[in-house]
Amino acid sequence: MMTGSLSRQPDRIKFTGRILFLTEDISLIRRQLQGEDLQGELTRRLLSGDLPLMNNISTDEITPGWVCFYYDETLAHYVYVGMRESAVQKDEVKNGGFAVVVSGLSKGCGSSRETAPYAEKWAGIQLVIAQSIEKIYGQNSQNIGLLTATDFGLIERIHRGEEIPLAEFTKGLDPISKDIVAYGGLFNYNKARLAGEVSPPPLETPVNNPQRPMTIVEKIVAKHAFVRAGKVGVEAVKPGDSLFAIADVRFSHEYVTPMAESLLKQALGADARLTEPESVFAFRDHLTFLSRVMPQKHREMGLLEKAEGLATTQEDFAAKQGIRLYGENPEGGSEAICHNAVVEDLALPGQIVVGTDSHTCMAGVLGCFAFGVGSTDMANAWYTKDIRIRVPETVRYVLRGKKRAEVAAKDVMLHILASEYMKTSRGIGKVLEFAGEDLKNWPLDERATLTNMAVEAGGTTGIIEPDESTLDYIVSMRGLDREEVRKGFTRSDPDAEYAAVFEINLDEIRPMVALPGDPRNGIPIDELPEEVRIDAAYGGSCTGGKMADMDMYATVLKNALAQGKRVASGVHLYLQFGSQNIKQYARERGYIEIFERVGAELIDPSCGACINAGPGASPNAETVTVSAQNRNFPGRSGPGKLYLASPYVVAASAIAGKIIEPYEFLHAEELVEA
Repeated sequence: MMTGSLSRQPDRIKFTGRILFLTEDISLIRRQLQGEDLQGELTRRLLSGDLPLMNNISTDEITPGWVCFYYDETLAHYVYVGMRESAVQKDEVKNGGFAVVVSGLSKGCGSSRETAPYAEKWAGIQLVIAQSIEKIYGQNSQNIGLLTATDFGLIERIHRGEEIPLAEFTKGLDPISKDIVAYGGLFNYNKARLAGEVSPPPLETPVNNPQRPMTIVEKIVAKHAFVRAGKVGVEAVKPGDSLFAIADVRFSHEYVTPMAESLLKQALGADARLTEPESVFAFRDHLTFLSRVMPQKHREMGLLEKAEGLATTQEDFAAKQGIRLYGENPEGGSEAICHNAVVEDLALPGQIVVGTDSHTCMAGVLGCFAFGVGSTDMANAWYTKDIRIRVPETVRYVLRGKKRAEVAAKDVMLHILASEYMKTSRGIGKVLEFAGEDLKNWPLDERATLTNMAVEAGGTTGIIEPDESTLDYIVSMRGLDREEVRKGFTRSDPDAEYAAVFEINLDEIRPMVALPGDPRNGIPIDELPEEVRIDAAYGGSCTGGKMADMDMYATVLKNALAQGKRVASGVHLYLQFGSQNIKQYARERGYIEIFERVGAELIDPSCGACINAGPGASPNAETVTVSAQNRNFPGRSGPGKLYLASPYVVAASAIAGKIIEPYEFLHAEELVEA
């Protein structure tokens, strides 16, 4: 039973602190932090768009990776210290008396780290207002009692000192989310739920229309819907339905496990136990190589010891709870990055998979509903085994034609992310369902790039219907019975309803690059306005460290060697494996010899550079890197300029010393065969 007394938010709320406008003009932010309040004409210009508000403020900017080594009220000191152009310094928000913060599109994009809204809340922020709010960040805010809104009309009312009805902050929310906001957070809600004070509303969809055509995700959710003790599953659901659903796989990593454990103990007591620990997994995969790149100033703050303490805390937790820990490998690095291991070892078609990382959606490549959650959601799921879901709308992408041989899935995804639909935040909360005849010809790893990067659109997840290739992969990796695996296969009904359907002509897509700052900044490489010389090329992460990615690096680098070329002078090429299985795959095919001969530095499995915690992260603002990872928000991988591209482009650019299309390092016969 959860401990503590029940509490609720007041029906009307008065915000007595200041309002902080996060603007594109950094000088305006600085003026506010130094004591000036923006009112009158300045406020009017901000709200009219004449003075642009800052868009795409990522959780990396709210709480940079090193700040996440803390998981208590220390976070308040460091809120926004990762913001672009060093706009905010330590303690400036905490000491500024701010109660409300205002920004533009896509507030809280990127990582699922719950440290971000916690840092805001503990610094005194009560309300976040933005033009659009990313799905995981918004849900994390609800879970901890941080209010959010997209109604800019509230700003003038707050300036006037009005008491704002709580109902203003629950507009458009599903019934469960409304109750969570009313109770001031998920744990308070669940106390009330277990005490019988509140309960999820009964689902009306099965009663009204049991034969409703459904998408693959809707079918999976319907099958897993928690009805009551002893009964799971309903006939149908529709977008907007709110419910709790039973998760098949729950996992976390050392960045988040300690915070989730702390929350679990706060709610349930020091002796709290996990429900069905055999379906819970922990990973030591994010900070394995941190000691190789941590700057001296952070060492002097004691942060290396803090980070190592996270791993120790997780190890103790896993041992106490009897859960499987994917730990460090004796030969170096981790056993696997969590997302690679979940696909290789754990997830199955038709399941619900939740993890404390936004790229949990990568497992959607197997035809399961996989999505990222925050610490509070995971702590709750450890105990109840269920996870709250508002059934998402689905956007369907039908890939027509055949992908060019020099084009990778990464190029296709950067093309999709650069669309107006995604750049205007309409992808937030959606499922991205990928289909098309040519997908059958893609290695499963390449399909996984699509599902992995669905979250870069703000999506809940990406998913691809399983087929015989999916089945072959699972059976070959795990030795499972084919027909047992096939039982989980789920497909969308032909007449299922979609929020939007887009057709992508694959033969029109050319090698792409995403300009620094956001994965949605994609353009064809031949449209770069000027030559981009590079200092580093990074091939790794869950997105760029798969088996198929190793195939692409090896193809380019083998041909470079045949031309008598190696990594360009002044360029550092890093190649990092996503798991020990992937490293063994590369070894068996002779790739490691190719990589070493060409002059690459090989790195054992870990998230590493992708989160500024390993080799390949930029050491200074002048460093220019082209990377096969999934996101390039400011500060994500160090202070330098980070371009995103496919494995082909990363390898070719490392040889050329500048960002180029990969043609000259792909033989004509290979292009035809591919």
